[in-house]
Amino acid sequence: MAVNTSSTSIEPTSQPDESPSGNFTLENILGTNHEDVEHPRLKEKDSSDATEPGEGWDEESAVRPAADGFCVECEDQPAQVVCDTCADNYCEVCFAAQHRKGSRKKHIAKPIPSDAKSKLVQNGVAEDAKKNGEKQEDDVDMDDSDEELDRISVEASKAPVSEIPGAQPTIGSKVGEWFVDRSKYIPLRLTYGERKYLRLLDAALQVSEYTDKIDTLGFGLSKPKRIVHQIRELCAILSGLVLAADYKQGQELFTDRDFQSNADFYQTIFELGRRHKIMNPDKMRTTYGKLIYLLQDSQSPDVRDMLSFSCVKPIISVYTILEENDALNMLRDDLIMVATQEIYSEGRSRREVQRDIKNKERAIETLASKYQRSGLNQEQVRQCIYSIGDNHAFLRTNRDPCEKMITYLKQYFHPTQPKDNKSSLAIRSGKQGARLSHDHAKQYAYVLQSLTLWREILHDMFRLWSLAEQDLLAENVPYRLRDTGQGLNRVQAAPKTFRMMHTILHRAQQSVGTWIGSSAIHMGDHNVPNALMFIDKYSQIYRILLPICNTLSQIPSLAEKPALRSYIEDDFGSTDNCVREILCDFFQHGFDGSGADNFFDAGSCIDGRLTSAWNWCAQLEKKRYFPVFLLTGFVGFDGDW
Repeated sequence: MAVNTSSTSIEPTSQPDESPSGNFTLENILGTNHEDVEHPRLKEKDSSDATEPGEGWDEESAVRPAADGFCVECEDQPAQVVCDTCADNYCEVCFAAQHRKGSRKKHIAKPIPSDAKSKLVQNGVAEDAKKNGEKQEDDVDMDDSDEELDRISVEASKAPVSEIPGAQPTIGSKVGEWFVDRSKYIPLRLTYGERKYLRLLDAALQVSEYTDKIDTLGFGLSKPKRIVHQIRELCAILSGLVLAADYKQGQELFTDRDFQSNADFYQTIFELGRRHKIMNPDKMRTTYGKLIYLLQDSQSPDVRDMLSFSCVKPIISVYTILEENDALNMLRDDLIMVATQEIYSEGRSRREVQRDIKNKERAIETLASKYQRSGLNQEQVRQCIYSIGDNHAFLRTNRDPCEKMITYLKQYFHPTQPKDNKSSLAIRSGKQGARLSHDHAKQYAYVLQSLTLWREILHDMFRLWSLAEQDLLAENVPYRLRDTGQGLNRVQAAPKTFRMMHTILHRAQQSVGTWIGSSAIHMGDHNVPNALMFIDKYSQIYRILLPICNTLSQIPSLAEKPALRSYIEDDFGSTDNCVREILCDFFQHGFDGSGADNFFDAGSCIDGRLTSAWNWCAQLEKKRYFPVFLLTGFVGFDGDW
C-alpha cells in the first residue's frame, strides 16, 4: 500500500524565512502552520530530479562484477563450485538453481579447493571493504537434582558434537555452537517495565489511521508531508499516553519539544513492538502492519531530514546482550540444554515431570550465578535463558505440527501403492476443485515435500523475520503502491528474504530427494507484494495444522463414550477409518493447487501450496466429518485450541 518515492513529484516551495517560525523544530511541526514547514533541501532535490534518471525497485542497476571468491550469481555467498562450461564460480544453491534444466543441466561442476576458496574469499572481502570504506565484521529433591545435573554434565563432556548441520542438540549431548548461532535471531523477552510501554504503543497504533492516510492515490499535500504529519500525530498520542501513565517520564518528553531530543525514547518504543511481535506472532495482528509501514516510510531520506532523526534501531537479541558482556560461553555450556528444555507431561508420571522441573530450575540458577558480570546481573542472565526457552515453545507450537502430519502421512499411507480406493491420494484436475493431476505416489511425494518445506521454514522463522525486517526497512529498496487484485499494496523487492528462502528450499529438496511441482518463490509481485506479506503468510501454518492434529489425537478418547463410539462406527466403520478419511481428504484437497483467484495464479508453486491448504480450511464445514471436529472442541482455524 505504497507509492514509489522515485515517481512522486514534490512541488517546489520557497525557501523558508529565517524567522523562528521557519526553524525545523518540533514546536513548528506541531504548530498550526505545520503545512508551511518545508525542508530547504527539497527544492534542491526537485531540480536534481529533473536531470537524474529515475530509480526504483524494478529498475536495473549498473552491472558490477562479483568480488573475488564470491558467487557470480548472488554475489553475497562464498563460491563453492566452479562450472567448467560457464567458467564461473557459484555457491551450491545458485549452481543448482541455474543448472536445473535445459542445456545447462549437462554442465559439470568441480568443487573449489578449501585453501583456494578461503584465500579468494579473504581477498574478495578485503577488496569489497576497501572499496566501500566499511569495516570487516565477523558475521523431587534438591540433592537428587544436583546429582542429576552432575550426571548430565559428565555425559555431555564425553558425548560428541552432533554431526547433523542445524540439528538441535539433546540433553546429555554437547551443544557445540548451535545455541550461539541461533541466539543471533532470538529477540530478548520483554521485562515488566517494557510491557507497560508496549501497551501504550499498541493503544496508540489502534487509533492511528496511518495506512488509510498514506497509502492512497489522492491529491493535496505531498507524500513526505503527509508522512511527517502522521508520525507527528502518533508521537503526540504516545507522549500523551506516557504522561498519563508516568508523569515523571512524560515531563521529560515535554521538556525538549522536538523529535531529535527524544529520538532514543521513540526508537526504544518502536523496537519493543517489533521484538514482541517476532516472539508472539499471534499478537498485534492489526497494529504491526501499521508500525512496520510507518518505520518503512520514516527511512525515506526526505522524511528523515524533516524529522531530524531515525525511528529505527536494531532488534535486541540474546546474542547481542551476551556478546556485549563477554558471556557468550554460557551458550556453549552443556547445562543450557537443561535450562531451556520444554517439559512435556503427556504419557509421563507426576514424579518424572517434577524431577525435570527441579532440574531445569537448578540449571537456570547455576548458569545465572556462573555467568553474571558487572554489567550483566543474574536477572538479565535469566531473561536470556527464558528467551531461548520461548523460542523452543515457538518451535513446539509452530514446527512440531508439521512433524506430526508427516508422521500421520507415513503411518496411514503407503508411499507407492494404496491399499484400497479409500487410501488413495490420487487427484485429477477439475474434480472437486483440484487444479493438479497426480497419481497416488506422486501426490504422496508432493505432500511430503510440502510439509518438509514448511517445517524447515518454521524452524528458521526467527531468522527469516529478521531478514524480512531488514528488507522492509532498507533505505535503498523503495516500494510502489500497486493494485494487486486485492486492493492497494506496497510492492517491494525482498532480496535477503528471497535468498534465504532459496537456501531453505534447497535444503528441503536435498532431504526429500526428487522434487515435484514448481519451485518458484513469489516475492515482490502481485501474489506476495512484500516481505511482510510473506512472513504473515507462513506464520499462519500452525493455525491450519494444529487444530487438525488436536482433533485427530482426541478421536480415540471420543470413542470411549458409547454414544459417540456408535456414531463413529456407523458413519466411518472405526476410529482408524475416521482418522484415515480426514487425513486422506486433507492430503488430497489441501494440496491440489486450488484456492487462487484465477487459473494462472493457482498450481504447485511454493506459495500456492499454502493457498490450497487455506482453501481446504474454508470448505471444512461442508465435509461429512465436520461434526467430529466439533465434538473435539474445534471452534475455528483462528481460535484458541
